Amino acid sequence: MNRLSPGVEPAPVQPPPARPEQVEARSVAPTPAEGPRSIGLRSLRHRVDRRAVWWWTIRAVLAMAPLVAAVATGRAVLDAARPWSTPLLVAVVTIAIAYVAVVPSLRYAVHRWETTPEAVYAVSGWFVREWRAAPVSRIQTVDTVRGPVQRLLGLATVTVTTASAHGPVVLVGLDLEVADETARRLTEIVQRTRGDAT
Repeated sequence: MNRLSPGVEPAPVQPPPARPEQVEARSVAPTPAEGPRSIGLRSLRHRVDRRAVWWWTIRAVLAMAPLVAAVATGRAVLDAARPWSTPLLVAVVTIAIAYVAVVPSLRYAVHRWETTPEAVYAVSGWFVREWRAAPVSRIQTVDTVRGPVQRLLGLATVTVTTASAHGPVVLVGLDLEVADETARRLTEIVQRTRGDAT
């Protein structure tokens, strides 16, 4: 064992030199400040308004009611169909109740949206989920739509029409003020952005 003279401090231990691949990985790693966020599959920031659950519930009831009514009417009118129509009616009513009770909440859990200076994003669906992104340079029109039920609940839909063959990007179930502000902000961004928009 080597002994040091009094008052002499040991030399600092140098870390081993980094391997070339480590230096290369550090030198090309992006930082958050390097530029705008890329357009790609990622988690979106905003949920739809909670009142959208009521909107989807009303729509589900209106969609299921004709089917239940048709089966019930057929059972009441056709005497010969009664033996097998009762189980059918029970099945249809059960499916309708489950659909009305479950699907609106699933939609609320799935639907998300976000707008940035680069793009508009939306995730929708409940059984089949769809993730859409529309670059701002491709936006043609921005519309705010309000149906009768949405007006009753204070909601609105923002429809962003692009040049894509897949159709518009639709932001559903937004609070009216949020929808108006989103449409206004998108319109301003589009006007400032150079693009072919065709």
